Amino acid sequence: MGREGRDEAVRRMVDRGVDRRAITVFEDYWDQLAAGAQGIVREDEIEPLVDVPELAAIEVGDDERRAALAQVAVVKLNGGLGTSMGMSGPKAALVARDGLTFLDVIVRQLIGLEERHGSRPPLLLMNSFRTRDASLEILERYPQLAEQALPLDFLQNMEPKLDAQTLSPVDWPDEPELEWCPPGHGDVYVALAASGLLDEMRAAGIRYAFISNSDNLGATCDPDIAAWLIAEGIPFAMEVAERTLNDRKGGHVAVRRSDSRLVLREAAMVLDEEQGLFQDTERHQWFNTNNLWIDLDRLDALLRERDGVLGLPIIVNRKTVDPTRPESTPVIQVESAMGSAIESFEGSVALRVPRSRFRPVKTTNELLLLRSDAFELDEQSRVVSRIDGREPRVRLDGVYKLVRDFDARFPSGPPSLRECTSFAVEGDVTFGADVRAVGDVEVVAQAPAEVADGTRLEGRVALSP
Repeated sequence: MGREGRDEAVRRMVDRGVDRRAITVFEDYWDQLAAGAQGIVREDEIEPLVDVPELAAIEVGDDERRAALAQVAVVKLNGGLGTSMGMSGPKAALVARDGLTFLDVIVRQLIGLEERHGSRPPLLLMNSFRTRDASLEILERYPQLAEQALPLDFLQNMEPKLDAQTLSPVDWPDEPELEWCPPGHGDVYVALAASGLLDEMRAAGIRYAFISNSDNLGATCDPDIAAWLIAEGIPFAMEVAERTLNDRKGGHVAVRRSDSRLVLREAAMVLDEEQGLFQDTERHQWFNTNNLWIDLDRLDALLRERDGVLGLPIIVNRKTVDPTRPESTPVIQVESAMGSAIESFEGSVALRVPRSRFRPVKTTNELLLLRSDAFELDEQSRVVSRIDGREPRVRLDGVYKLVRDFDARFPSGPPSLRECTSFAVEGDVTFGADVRAVGDVEVVAQAPAEVADGTRLEGRVALSP
């Protein structure tokens, strides 16, 4: 395959003002794609990860915590629009609970760290052009943030979607912006360097970046982890949690046979015939929470050594140019996962953390649970469970998929789930105030129906219009 497609893509990126380092990374991936790369990691190339240090075993004192927090910056991936839930603005601008958006809670968590330990890490959002203004407007509510020396955000890069047949940049005159996509969250490293923030952080005495998703409120900046990393001189740490059946399709960490380095394997990197092994939670026990800690000096050295190309494994994401129109042109989005950088740093570690550090909201199922009385915000705005046992599993009908429809069916807020083990709704049901779910609950309605105020739900409940 000729390089005309690559050259045209590069021309468009240059015209769009994309940083040269990001273009170099794209060119490397395009060459791999043209050569037939699929980013596959075969089962016989890896071994299961067994020995994992645990956060609970780390012992540090208050002075170490305070000193460590002064050397950490918190980076939140904030480019998502929440389109899968019908949103058009930043997903992190959605109300998480108690009238607070995800961004409100994140900022209050950092303020809580300062109140307790006397040190507040700076906050940096990796925004997209479509999330920047609305997100920064929310941050303006907190005058404390104006005191930090570092900028509050930087922009992720962009690249052309590629026609799946020709590997040339796709043309879509109906909506030209759909011709572009982000390069996956593995772009965060290049974007930090391109924005100048990597240099600014290092000059300000910041040694580690804690990077996580803005929709995961469990991903707080833990001073114990920071102190441990500094004491041990660890270049890269990935927080992992024990895999359950619900996590079997998510990325897991393994050991590469050829050099004993840790690697991250995502579902898109697995052969169809090996999906069973990939999803075996007893064989591969540890999944990636996407909470990462990176030594910035080591990151800078690697980027300089490799001309900005960390060499993260390619992810070939096949879609249509307009995600809402399955008949539109098939495209390839060339992506990388930020967690896959674990293999780039010699001496990387996986750190076992409790499940409470992984509370992402990807659908309204998780949103209902987060907003319910199963959780509360403590004095440091951390999300804490009010349930002694396992948290209930929530499964809502498709009519609840979009946030506006979800909110309309819970006008008085979620039902009480503290005594609930599972909560499923089949059909179009609107819930009144002070509804209480107990045990395993399944609400079924053949036509639009309502649950009256003060109702106790238990077992299978069939509703009539």
